[in-house]
Amino acid sequence: MNKILLSLVLLAFIVSSCSEEKKKINESVVESGDLASSGDEAMPKVTFYQYEDSSSYPDAILELYTPLGNQVFKPGKVPFEFNIKNYQFQKDGDQDFKLFNILNGGDPVGFYAPIFQRELTEGSYRIVAYLVDDEGLALKNFGNYVDRDFQVGESRPFPYSAEPYLALNYPRSNQEYVDGEEMIIDFLVLGGDMELDRLKVRIEVNDFQYEINEMKPVRVANLPAGTYQVQVNLLRKDGKELDGPFSSVSKTVIVR
Repeated sequence: MNKILLSLVLLAFIVSSCSEEKKKINESVVESGDLASSGDEAMPKVTFYQYEDSSSYPDAILELYTPLGNQVFKPGKVPFEFNIKNYQFQKDGDQDFKLFNILNGGDPVGFYAPIFQRELTEGSYRIVAYLVDDEGLALKNFGNYVDRDFQVGESRPFPYSAEPYLALNYPRSNQEYVDGEEMIIDFLVLGGDMELDRLKVRIEVNDFQYEINEMKPVRVANLPAGTYQVQVNLLRKDGKELDGPFSSVSKTVIVR
């Protein structure tokens, strides 16, 4: 009898834990002029929000051995070598990418191994590499990500700049969402601290706008079907734009 009672208690606890929803924070309902004038009161309001912080792998370390800073390579296959600590990089049966690279603000590319090559043409490159959690979101603690400049062929290094800049994990170019699915805007701020450097990020999804002053994923719900331009800008808290080619990222997404 005691065993049956204990089993029921454990089952109730498990069901309760699984059914508990994540708590939304910093929720903001936003209207655009087009929707506000449509007169459709039954249409759900577009909402921006975050979930309470649940950081994974805070001690994970990602080190970049190759390329070195401003190292020059011949056009063709360029080698990359990383070292990963305090992070379970390969799990049995897991087909998800855990290591991502962004080159010059483009879409992230995932890799199954920490040593690989990429076919690159002549030019100046900035790599941002980072590890992700089980949801595919970028880890954001110090040491979870790394950046570096290098050159291919006879290109010149990027002009020196001490300005912070952005790397965008989500959304990806032409990413598609189904009706009712959350859109995730997941970004990293590199070369600065959002609090100490008095920074903020402005997110624009067509006419919808939201601002955040910390490096956390932002969710967007209830977007009507259509094509959207997602613009993510890194700014000073006084609204001043930053110099540099990577302080702003734009992606096109589609809601079906």
